[in-house]
Amino acid sequence: MNTKELAQQLNGTEYPLRPSAELKEQAKVAGLVIVYGASDDLMDFDGAIYDELGCYEGGIAFVDEKGLLPERKNIEDDEELKEFFSRQPKAKSIEAVFDEDDYTWLYKTDIPHETFEIVSDGEKYCKGMVFSLADIYR
Repeated sequence: MNTKELAQQLNGTEYPLRPSAELKEQAKVAGLVIVYGASDDLMDFDGAIYDELGCYEGGIAFVDEKGLLPERKNIEDDEELKEFFSRQPKAKSIEAVFDEDDYTWLYKTDIPHETFEIVSDGEKYCKGMVFSLADIYR
């Protein structure tokens, strides 16, 4: 499975997106990450990264080959802080954009990716994306 094939499978799904356990596992094994919006304040990650980020009205996530970096403001432990500062300069950003181009959520990044559309009652809801962990540093 590659990014294009996975995005095609997800395209046109109804909100809320609930990828099957089998699809999540296939994505994980292939090193693929699914990014999509949930509610009015979450950026969800499934597949090779399983996590979420609070981003009410938008926000920025940082990812690297190890996964989603924690939010700086939530780090209290010195060892976690050291790890954050060692990872952050090489991490790539994914911007969650709220309420643009008729979508509740869409995402912007320099990471090579494919997009897919989630609909709600036949209307645009989210323009999600799929990327490969291997492509983070391309």
